[in-house]
Amino acid sequence: GYLVEGPTGNSIFLPAAGYRNGSSLLYAGSIGVYCSSTPYSGSSYYAYGLGFLSGRRYVNINNRYYGPTVRPVSE
Repeated sequence: GYLVEGPTGNSIFLPAAGYRNGSSLLYAGSIGVYCSSTPYSGSSYYAYGLGFLSGRRYVNINNRYYGPTVRPVSE
């Protein structure tokens, strides 16, 4: 997982929770796939998100069908 610190100094831990394909949980403990609340403008099946794998981090567009992790945050 990753500990992410924001500009205010607040932090959040994002575990390598994997993702779901139907009822199957895949790659738990190996990758993190996170979905934001911002839908992709091209299709409501996708949303902007972020992920990490093997030390690399990336911003991407996630298919919401595959059950990326949602990590709620409040102010």
